Amino acid sequence: MARRNEPRLDAPKGIRPAFGFRPSGRDRMGRFSESFARAMGTSWFLIGMTVFVTLWLVWNSVMPVPFQFDPRALNFTLLTLILSLQASYAAPLILLAQNRQDDRDRVQIEQDRQRAERNLADTEYLAREVVALRLAVKDMATKDFIRAELRALLEELDKEKETDEVAK
Repeated sequence: MARRNEPRLDAPKGIRPAFGFRPSGRDRMGRFSESFARAMGTSWFLIGMTVFVTLWLVWNSVMPVPFQFDPRALNFTLLTLILSLQASYAAPLILLAQNRQDDRDRVQIEQDRQRAERNLADTEYLAREVVALRLAVKDMATKDFIRAELRALLEELDKEKETDEVAK
């Protein structure tokens, strides 16, 4: 159950309270994981990481042994540990960000389903109304029908008039 001061995942970003809102620990971690995953998925991160590793390898391969802090002779142990540590933190954070995205997608799918149900109900209602209007128009008298009825009445009146004149 959501607390009152926490924004909902389905609320548009502009409606969420910006000032005076302190996200809970879970939400703060979720937002951090999303920003972390978003940053790791950029080309700038990959370029920066490539430059960092390249400089590391070149420095520890070319520089004299006293200046090497992670010598090539030890198979770049420190670099391996740093990259392993980064991977061990990156994987769970990316999964957490993916879970939050799945939650948002689930909410969006539910809203789409409800909207589709409303649209279907509206369409069915309008279809029934169109059928009712067609039936009502079908029962309406047309101009030709009214003219024919008026002619028949005029002929009937003319006959009555003739019979009244003959009777006099």
